[in-house]
Amino acid sequence: MRDNLIRLRCIRGQSASRTVLLGFAPARVLHALSFADVLDEDSGRGYQRRFNAAHSLDFRRYIQRPNSTTIPLTFNLRPAVDPTWRLKERRNDVELQIRPDTKVLAQVDCQHRLGHLDSIDTLLPFMCFVGLSAREEMEIFNVINSKAKGLNASLLDFHDAQLSKDLGTERPELFVALFLKNDARSPWHQQLDLGGHSTSGTQRRASLRTMQKAVRRFLTRTRILELGSIEEAAVTILDFWVAVSLVLADAWTHPRKHLVNKGIGVYALMDIAADIFNDSKGSSCDRKIFIAALNDFAAEFDWSTEGPLKGLGGEGGVKEAVRQLRNARRKRRMKVVSNG
Repeated sequence: MRDNLIRLRCIRGQSASRTVLLGFAPARVLHALSFADVLDEDSGRGYQRRFNAAHSLDFRRYIQRPNSTTIPLTFNLRPAVDPTWRLKERRNDVELQIRPDTKVLAQVDCQHRLGHLDSIDTLLPFMCFVGLSAREEMEIFNVINSKAKGLNASLLDFHDAQLSKDLGTERPELFVALFLKNDARSPWHQQLDLGGHSTSGTQRRASLRTMQKAVRRFLTRTRILELGSIEEAAVTILDFWVAVSLVLADAWTHPRKHLVNKGIGVYALMDIAADIFNDSKGSSCDRKIFIAALNDFAAEFDWSTEGPLKGLGGEGGVKEAVRQLRNARRKRRMKVVSNG
């Protein structure tokens, strides 16, 4: 390392079973040395939520007031391939030496507190883990923030998926929701919001949390996992959504004016998918059956934001939406029978 190092004096200690450093530094210094590992939804790298400028500016205003304070900012020094940082033992403390113009402190829990403090000299406390991997960081972030207000539930779901050893068994609804997002054949491909950054962000239609809750309704009502594997169930649900995107093509391609791929539509349609699956006795249900069943009634239903589903929300709203769709399907089937 060069001689012009940035030096932060710290106390080495333990936070439960993990080694940590405790210290103090000006906010602008901590800002310059740190980074937030925001989830890139396209590549799957990272784990943090999207930056909220308003949240961060609120903290900037607060921390400059008289009598303001904060709990320690939490960082991690990831294992360094290049010698960008090192620890030097001293008599009573340890000195963290950092090469200038590098960002070595991963922001485990301080992204929004630090986000707009690049010009602030206010002294802040910090705690820094030493040598955690990115996966271990994610685990700690998940524990710290799992009950935090405002934290995107879909992001926590994504963390669970990354940390799970057998997602199909542990959380089958999440397995299917991610399958719909990741499979190139799916109309939901890259269209489910995970709470990170994505190049297709302006085109996203629903959240990962919405989809997995809707999938859970389907799995519960059909008991499809008693008939086959989670992978086979995922393909069946994919076939249903392909059918929806074909039969309701106009509504699907104009999501701002229609409710097909908004929460109320996703939940209600998954219940209708369960009806169709159960009517067909399950194992014989495929894309063609879904297309035929939807084409008989759903194509004539008003899915617009000004239609009969307008203003419906919550569990009661979903029940009403399902009731309306089932009624439309029943009337259509009765009409076919009478005409026959």
